[in-house]
Amino acid sequence: MLLKLKIMAAGLALAASPALVQAQAVSQAGETAKPAQTATQGAATPETVRTAFEGRFPGIQIKEVRPTPFPDLFEVQIGRDLVYTNATAEFVLQGALIDARNRRDLTAERMEELSKVAFDTLPLELAVQQVKGDGSRKIAVFEDPNCGYCKRLHQTLKQVDNITVYTFLFPILSPDSTEKARNIWCAEDQAATWRAWMLDGIVPPEAVCETPVEKVLALGRGMMVQGTPAIIFADGTRANGALPLDALNQRLAAVK
Repeated sequence: MLLKLKIMAAGLALAASPALVQAQAVSQAGETAKPAQTATQGAATPETVRTAFEGRFPGIQIKEVRPTPFPDLFEVQIGRDLVYTNATAEFVLQGALIDARNRRDLTAERMEELSKVAFDTLPLELAVQQVKGDGSRKIAVFEDPNCGYCKRLHQTLKQVDNITVYTFLFPILSPDSTEKARNIWCAEDQAATWRAWMLDGIVPPEAVCETPVEKVLALGRGMMVQGTPAIIFADGTRANGALPLDALNQRLAAVK
């Protein structure tokens, strides 16, 4: 939705459902491509497509342009969103690109690739750490103290053993979330205070100290975290939302 609004602001209204739209009017409906246009498409590169796209939509910040398996169709990454365009940026497609022969959703695969995080690069010193059993399996979670789905996730985690959970306090829901994040971080026993609040509803007692909340907020924004809980597994893959127990165990088991 955010990407759609950005493109509309630049002068292109995308349909509510995935649709192919013309970005610039041609002289008459039904006019066929001119030979010169066809030659331009055949010689297109990611660099020329970027130039054409930025020329049509000033102000849109393109992160990357890549060719797709479909001839003369290019992937354009804007933030963590993807759209597709032809060589001269006359048409833009927003939606899933499907490899029908192999039954693969190429857009979903690419989005999963873009969302991956190198787990060992996370600043885990900024997280509340909880260890169960031998702690051998690891996840990092961006959580708001007032997030109901985060509390549901912790109820599920009660049934999971041999896991280390790194919680990045990510207060985005209300000013009270920021206060609770501070009180939890500044508590004498962070993990116990966090667990008592998330599982039993025991309000964290008032505590004051220097917190990493602003650093965590910047980290989350840089990783395009848009809601809580956002779970990052040790292999760098992500899941958004409170996974049920079976799905969580499957994801943990899949990490090599």
